[in-house]
Amino acid sequence: TGNNVTRLLEAHKARFSAFEIPAEKLGATETADYLSVNVRIVYKSIILTSTKGKPVLCLIPGDRVVDLKKVATLVGEKKVAVTSLQEAEKLTGLQVGGISPLALIHKGFKFLIDSSIKDHQDIHISGGQRGLNLRINTTDLIEILHPQIADISKPALTESDPD
Repeated sequence: TGNNVTRLLEAHKARFSAFEIPAEKLGATETADYLSVNVRIVYKSIILTSTKGKPVLCLIPGDRVVDLKKVATLVGEKKVAVTSLQEAEKLTGLQVGGISPLALIHKGFKFLIDSSIKDHQDIHISGGQRGLNLRINTTDLIEILHPQIADISKPALTESDPD
């Protein structure tokens, strides 16, 4: 019942557990509620593009948003932008809600993971298809992805926050 992502993890002897979740597009908060885990350990994949560089996949805690200025600086660009859902699907070949960095290892993406990953032994990420969520050991994930780990997120603005 595996897919390419779970087979990759097995090949790397990574410590992970697979969870079946509803197959519609769930956000990090819905996923956390469904799995009864803290949203801070449900990491979401955000696809960014820049003017000249390769696409960037940012893995950030579910309760935060990407800090575009920090990411642009990290990748040496003036500006980066979050892709539309359609663009993300076109760039990754995956459905939004099922985008996993592990499914994109040889697809020319640069991987950035928020430095908060160091606070957790395991995090939840998408398993590369809707309806599949993985809890994965963070050390194993980092060894497989070779990401840049940096402070790339900021608190999500609530309605009452000024711009």
